[in-house]
Amino acid sequence: MGAALALAQALGVNALIAAELLPEIEAVMVLKLNEQMEGRRNG
Repeated sequence: MGAALALAQALGVNALIAAELLPEIEAVMVLKLNEQMEGRRNG
């Protein structure tokens, strides 16, 4: 979480907004990573 907030700060994103959005962003990242890993296994 600390690294994500540091990145948000470096990009000029409000820390409170970043903290609020991180769970949703993380969920999408995990979903897409799993899809890629499954595609490599099958392809």
